[in-house]
Amino acid sequence: HMSQDIQQGIQTRARELLDLGEVSCIIGHERSTKGRTRPAFVYDEAGTGRLVWDQSCHHNLAVYVRDQMLLSRRRDAPARVAIVAKPCDVRSLNVLIHEGQVAREQLFVIGVACQGMMDGQELLAHCQRCQERVPVFFDALLGEPPQVQVPDEGWADVAGTEELPPAERLAFWSREFERCIRCYACRQACPGCYCTECLAEQVDPPWVSIAHHVPQKAFFHVMRAYHLAGRCVECHACDQACPMHIPLSLLNRKLARDVEALFDYTAGGDPKVPPPLATFRKDEDLPL
Repeated sequence: HMSQDIQQGIQTRARELLDLGEVSCIIGHERSTKGRTRPAFVYDEAGTGRLVWDQSCHHNLAVYVRDQMLLSRRRDAPARVAIVAKPCDVRSLNVLIHEGQVAREQLFVIGVACQGMMDGQELLAHCQRCQERVPVFFDALLGEPPQVQVPDEGWADVAGTEELPPAERLAFWSREFERCIRCYACRQACPGCYCTECLAEQVDPPWVSIAHHVPQKAFFHVMRAYHLAGRCVECHACDQACPMHIPLSLLNRKLARDVEALFDYTAGGDPKVPPPLATFRKDEDLPL
């Protein structure tokens, strides 16, 4: 019932924004021909009826914002887009705002109070850990934040791999990376990966070989994880996109845990707090 109310609210707000000419596009979700949800881009009022909302709308739509800004400039449309966003999506938007990739005034955020996303009959594992039910900022909020019970130890998955002896941990990740097919779906799904030319595909200088061997695959994934240190919002878009079901977010969450411990910082959590790894303070004294 709540999902239906939220869906109705999204469609109504989308019609108003397009009717008033306030935005060039609504980035939301629609139903595919196979009945799944997928990203949707609505440019006119007639298309707003396609917009849907339920607990299968797991995509982090922040990944599309920059491209839509470029499109709006090309077709002389309003340089502002509306986006339907869950709490983790909005934290991704905060990261992009901090890094100068998009301006806050270019966004109309239709925030959704999140009940968590479903995988069949149960909540996705990362949604079971999540304590955020309302986005940190929004222009309109739909839905009521549900009361949820979250486990006391939110980092249990990371702690499990940290406790392994180094040789076993290396063997674990080698087995995981063995399955990688270098499709780069993880990179494409990640809002934090917006480089025009990825280091993995640079030919001059060639930082990483395109060879299909474990060391080269490990280099790509570890390099990507380091690039996301202090920036990953733990939306798990990489895990969801990976056709080989590699637990990539374990790497990202390990670094997120370290950043939280060192700097008391959660990526994208506060619009006014700049990322610690993108700022320099002379008086900073970190434990060795």
